[in-house]
Amino acid sequence: MEPTKVQSEGGLNVTLTIRLLMHGKEVGSIIGKKGETVKKMREESGARINISEGNCPERIVTITGPTDAIFKAFAMIAYKFEEDIINSMSNSPATSKPPVTLRLVVPASQCGSLIGKGGSKIKEMRESTGAQVQVAGDMLPNSTERAVTISGTPEAIIQCVKQICVVMLESPPKGATIPYRPKPASTPVIFSGGQVRADPLAASAANLSLLLQHQPLPAYTIQGQYAIPHPDLTKLHQLAMQQTPFTPLGQTTPAFPGLDASPPASTHELTIPNDLIGCIIGRQGTKINEIRQMSGAQIKIANAMEGSSERQITITGTPANISLAQYLINARFRDVAAMWSDPSSMSTS
Repeated sequence: MEPTKVQSEGGLNVTLTIRLLMHGKEVGSIIGKKGETVKKMREESGARINISEGNCPERIVTITGPTDAIFKAFAMIAYKFEEDIINSMSNSPATSKPPVTLRLVVPASQCGSLIGKGGSKIKEMRESTGAQVQVAGDMLPNSTERAVTISGTPEAIIQCVKQICVVMLESPPKGATIPYRPKPASTPVIFSGGQVRADPLAASAANLSLLLQHQPLPAYTIQGQYAIPHPDLTKLHQLAMQQTPFTPLGQTTPAFPGLDASPPASTHELTIPNDLIGCIIGRQGTKINEIRQMSGAQIKIANAMEGSSERQITITGTPANISLAQYLINARFRDVAAMWSDPSSMSTS
């Protein structure tokens, strides 16, 4: 949703949407018995507070309203979490009180503004509020959003959230945002012969390639400032990641006897005109990193050769990874072509 400007006493007030990522226990505390706590928060703050549904270890809490209502809601949540910490300490030998911690979900395109040049902005926030602020280096799975963790006293957190809101209003998201959606807790599925798959969704790379060939729809459906992945694209991404031969950083391959080996990696090369390579790379590599993350493929762009008007792109991965990477690159070309035909949208890329 685009922020809606409304005048209020003491300056300009705006309607804003902030998303929080919470564990099940934290959500339970916010909801309260028979929903009484969240009802009280909504009434007293004046903010709309929605909690994502689903049997997930993590949930998204969306807070929408004028900035003053959002700050009241944040204050109530922070003080509720502090109350929970104090109550848990009464049954614990621990003497030092741990800080209250909240996790915001922020479009990756806005995180640079939160960090500032050489980390200047985030340092200023830490020093002026007393809160600890950390911006995750990696995007949340299947999204273009990052987690921003704030820790400290409720007072410090409220001041920090106010500063973050100011930055987010001054630097709106660039382009469309793929919102993070927590996945349900999945249990391993055991097939005959003792084979184990971590995800019940199983389809061949050939089927994936076939789906991609018959995919005339745009990559994303625009809804306000968010771009919702087309359902088929989300499924294709799941298939590609299921078959990826590259182990994600910090993870090890589960030692299941009889686990299906990943399909062998292969390589595909594309040639792109020099004057179009920038739209694939994006500002500071944002677009190519999104394509790498969504497809699970390794993508390398060769340096420009003297006298050549083209650049070579090498895509490495399973057939599924490669097919999805190619599709996303083509979708990027379509987006850019659409922008050139509509000059008013040029500033959003």
